[in-house]
Amino acid sequence: MSQGRLITIEGLDGAGKTTLAQSLLDALRARGVDAELLREPGGVAAAERIRDLVKDPRLHVVPRAEALLYAAARAQLVEEALAPALERGRWILLDRFVDSSLAYQGGGRGLGIVDVGEINAFATGELRPDRTLLLRVDPRVGRARRDDRGEEPDRLERERDTFFADVAEVYEILAEDEPERFRVLDANADPPAVLAQALAALEDLLPG
Repeated sequence: MSQGRLITIEGLDGAGKTTLAQSLLDALRARGVDAELLREPGGVAAAERIRDLVKDPRLHVVPRAEALLYAAARAQLVEEALAPALERGRWILLDRFVDSSLAYQGGGRGLGIVDVGEINAFATGELRPDRTLLLRVDPRVGRARRDDRGEEPDRLERERDTFFADVAEVYEILAEDEPERFRVLDANADPPAVLAQALAALEDLLPG
């Protein structure tokens, strides 16, 4: 049986994660990789219910509760979907994982990377990605892209520019601290070029 891999895709809203995730899934399957795409928070029924709650702009959710809700959704996803799939040798492409909480709640909400990291280590059983693709984009560009979608912003997307600047800063810190896991992609490039960067970043993990 081939080895399962957990590949996470991270970055600010508007960086192009969803577009990359789908094109990367297609590209991996074309190369014979048994791959599946999941998202966070969500991916399984209970976690999708939490997703609806944390993104609801009508709700006031305090930062610590927000961090715990994301961790709870993550715990459900790991036990119900990620761990079994990886044991079967499947590749999982995951749109966001623990690094999102470190950046958004640890950085943006000011809860601290260490504390948020500890509750997520408990939630995930310390499951770690084999590779993390970080889409680097200027926060103002990401916001402009979100606005261009014409969709109603969710609860987090309504935050101020300073919030997203803090999030972006933490992502850069995480990537610098773990260069063996992170690969930083230029999200300003067009989608085919971003996909090419992603495939190059995974080349050493792909079956021969």
